[in-house]
Amino acid sequence: MGTDIYGAIEVRDLIDAASDREASWVHCMDLYPLYPGSDYSAFGCLFGIRNWNGWEPVAEGRGLPADVSDPVRKDYDHLEEIDAAIGAATWVSWPELRDLDMTVTPLARGVLDVNENGSSLHHCYRVEDEWPADVVAEYGPPPAGESPVGAAYGSWQSGGATLTYQKVTRNDVLGPGTGWDHVFAVMRTLAQRFGDENVRLVAWFD
Repeated sequence: MGTDIYGAIEVRDLIDAASDREASWVHCMDLYPLYPGSDYSAFGCLFGIRNWNGWEPVAEGRGLPADVSDPVRKDYDHLEEIDAAIGAATWVSWPELRDLDMTVTPLARGVLDVNENGSSLHHCYRVEDEWPADVVAEYGPPPAGESPVGAAYGSWQSGGATLTYQKVTRNDVLGPGTGWDHVFAVMRTLAQRFGDENVRLVAWFD
């Protein structure tokens, strides 16, 4: 079974600019279709979900915010009632996303991507101090060397397959072209209206 993400961007506004009183958080827009993907690398990087290559998550397991907006809570409760797999709720503020160091890498030494015959399907493997045994059995030892330790990143062909050994950063899984760049752009724009601390993303998974 695959894992999908659900959620919404929330905002809040000061009731009175001269007052410290704050309005409740309100639902602004759903995550879908702004982000329609299910990239486990991004899920692991941001929320610790399907964290197969060892990211230090930005916002793991925080639960629904105590002051979550009514529409978001109702949406979550409804999905939880009809789908026992729903859970792992969490949230992340715009300042946390705004200030991410996009050069950070996961614990894995690298990622080995295997693409057969130029198809849209890719198989990704976490690489530590040894090449994945099933990859070596099927495609032979990588020309980069018998061990990933000290091996150069790069691509090579084996039959009809293209294998790419690469270092991965947050920018690779959250940056341009990932879909998360659209989420960040919307939150950045909302922050210009409501203030950085008054924009957040609430998310959960199945």
